[in-house]
Amino acid sequence: MYKTINPAEVAPPELHRLMLGAIAPRPIAFASTVDAEGVPNLAPFSFFNAFGVNPATIVFSPSRRGRDNTTKDTFNNLKEVPEVVINAVTYSMVEQVSLASTEFPKGVNEFEKAGFTPLTSEKVKPFRVAESPVQWECRVRNIIETGKGGGAANLVICDVLLVHVNEGFLLPNGLINTRAIDLVGRMGGDFYVRAHGEALFEVEKPLTKPAIGIDSLPFTLRNSPLLTGNELGRLGSVENVPTEEEISTAANLKEVKSIIENEILTFDARTEKLHQLVRRKLNEGKKREALVIGFLLK
Repeated sequence: MYKTINPAEVAPPELHRLMLGAIAPRPIAFASTVDAEGVPNLAPFSFFNAFGVNPATIVFSPSRRGRDNTTKDTFNNLKEVPEVVINAVTYSMVEQVSLASTEFPKGVNEFEKAGFTPLTSEKVKPFRVAESPVQWECRVRNIIETGKGGGAANLVICDVLLVHVNEGFLLPNGLINTRAIDLVGRMGGDFYVRAHGEALFEVEKPLTKPAIGIDSLPFTLRNSPLLTGNELGRLGSVENVPTEEEISTAANLKEVKSIIENEILTFDARTEKLHQLVRRKLNEGKKREALVIGFLLK
């Protein structure tokens, strides 16, 4: 059962809370700007993401305040000086980042209030945050104001001019070490999520490889009450269905024969035990073997 909501029929604060709770986790743009007099400002925004690499494009939104329909210092600064540094946010700095989100009076330096170290940028006027492992120097290409009411988005479209990466978080192949960088993201309310430890998992991208799809699995397998959608998705990502030779070989495996040749078990009981074996093989990383076993009961 679903509750259906028409955005035009609910108050913006209610819709805002729904979006923050359901569209998550969201990366955090820790945005550094300056006004026309060169006074720095530092504030986090979670309506943010990367949108292209040719040219390198980052978009974030310092939205209008919902309670009084005022604009934020970041937005006002970008109107005066259309340059920004987007700093990545890690677990080790998240409490300071939250402190920087305090609505200090205009002219207050959040670098000082939140205890961050400013670094001079090379191509833009705003400072970089030394504590951040990745800093993106950007020039604003365009600002799209989606509305004039409280909560309306201001889409700041940025061209990336330079990227600064702490080499301690780079792998030998030049990629970011995901397990070491310890990034955080925003959830709803006061909640954050930490991309670290057991929270990280890998799902192999199909990309250009073929895949048989869940619809090619045997009926008993794709309708298994035991296997989850994720497990079926993993089986469906295999490039081709098992051959008759593979299936015959699997049927002679000791652990398989003990199930199939057990005359005490009903068909449903054998199916359940085979599906348990499929799950175990998947957990062991033996995806092809798991698929072949799953084809024994068509």
